Amino acid sequence: MLSVENLSLYYGAAQALRGVSVAASVGEVTCVLGRNGVGKTSLLRAIAGHRSIAGGSIRFDGRDIARLKPFERAALGIAYVPQGREIFPLLTVKENLETGFAPLKRGEKTIPEEVFELFPVLKSMLGRRGGDLSGGQQQQLAIGRALVTRPRLLVLDEPTEGIQPSIIKDIGRAIAYLRERKDMAILLVEQYFDFVRDLADRFVVMERGEIVQDGDRSALEGDDVRQRLAI
Repeated sequence: MLSVENLSLYYGAAQALRGVSVAASVGEVTCVLGRNGVGKTSLLRAIAGHRSIAGGSIRFDGRDIARLKPFERAALGIAYVPQGREIFPLLTVKENLETGFAPLKRGEKTIPEEVFELFPVLKSMLGRRGGDLSGGQQQQLAIGRALVTRPRLLVLDEPTEGIQPSIIKDIGRAIAYLRERKDMAILLVEQYFDFVRDLADRFVVMERGEIVQDGDRSALEGDDVRQRLAI
């Protein structure tokens, strides 16, 4: 579904990504791991179209999308849940979810019941402002908003950051459910190793803007990955 090859990205004179290659397949969770500041978020922002790349390619379902604008990528089926959630604090939960209608055709502009099955708390808070929700509830809202777009690729940037353990479990169950549907690819940036170990089908580890290790789920059982994530 997604193929990123030899990606380079700069912030001014500083190089954030150095020849990064990663792929995400339908029915699988691909995890991008690494300490803070190694380029994980830059990679996701490049895939979503929020940062221009200096070199390499980004292909989605065989199509080169590197020059497409973010809304054009969203229309193709790429949904991005950014770090920090970025919900609209003055809009209600319902209105926040409805912002996911933007890339949809007129007949598809409904909130799937599946969103409320995965995150029941959202249904009970439809009239509340997004800014009044807890951090964990806002994270569920951000993921729910992404699912409203009916994505084929779901891109998640550290969904467990600052979230209480009970909601981390809810988010983990939701990701596992979406994987088992086998109609979307999931690309997940994370630092919480135990969360990743239970979900990842494949993973890559980044350091200083480069991929330094990759493998399948079985390789996560070794100590190498933990050591690379240790502060």
